[in-house]
Amino acid sequence: MEKLLDIAGRVAIVTGGSKGLGQQMVLDLAEAGADVVVVSRHLDEAQAVADRVKERGRRGMAIAADISRVDDCAKIVKKTVETFGKVDILVNNAGMNQRGPLLEVVESQFDIILATDLKGLFFCSQFAAREMMKQKKGRIVNITSAAAVIGVPVLGIYCAAKAAAAQLTKVCALEWAQYGITVNAIGPYYVRTEINKDFLALKENYDRIVSKVAIKRLGDPNDLTGSLLLLVSDAGAYITGQSFYVDGGAMAGWPLP
Repeated sequence: MEKLLDIAGRVAIVTGGSKGLGQQMVLDLAEAGADVVVVSRHLDEAQAVADRVKERGRRGMAIAADISRVDDCAKIVKKTVETFGKVDILVNNAGMNQRGPLLEVVESQFDIILATDLKGLFFCSQFAAREMMKQKKGRIVNITSAAAVIGVPVLGIYCAAKAAAAQLTKVCALEWAQYGITVNAIGPYYVRTEINKDFLALKENYDRIVSKVAIKRLGDPNDLTGSLLLLVSDAGAYITGQSFYVDGGAMAGWPLP
């Protein structure tokens, strides 16, 4: 079983890899044997995590990029191939949201959320898939959200973007299976990270969120480790087009009081 989960010698890209879930995934992939490219809009933050990859005996590289720009998506893959010779794994983790009622959403908010959470995810996948085709093998994992399935007031555009990403996951899987590429998604519920620290610091918000979870706690970034390693390794070779919701049972129904 350990051999099935071993990804030694493979090259992975993680977008949004400098913080929160992305940082945990970078370190998980390095621990499992991969060389990792850490992508962030801030080079210093990406470099700090790339250095931690090197501390684990793997090669790490930092790239500053904004995935809402298609040229930057191309740059990420191009620099990875120039440095490491290939791309085996892409984790599309970078994303953003802005809270607010739908009646107050303006065009600029709509555009930036879709550009980051959907357009960037697609074009990073497209450029990576073209490289993976050359070796007849590749793994793409899209980080979506439970909000791809359940509606969340004040996160309407984010929900729409994540739902679209889940559907895109299926179509990419269908079109690219012939090239040995699997495409899957992981959708967490609320996970304790820096991005939602202030929101969850309010007891009313925390209690409301946890009340929906059968396993009565928030998620931690390392709760996604198992599903990630399954999907990027040989253990997940026959899985494609699927979305796995790591949610503590939140989407199963109403938990007992």
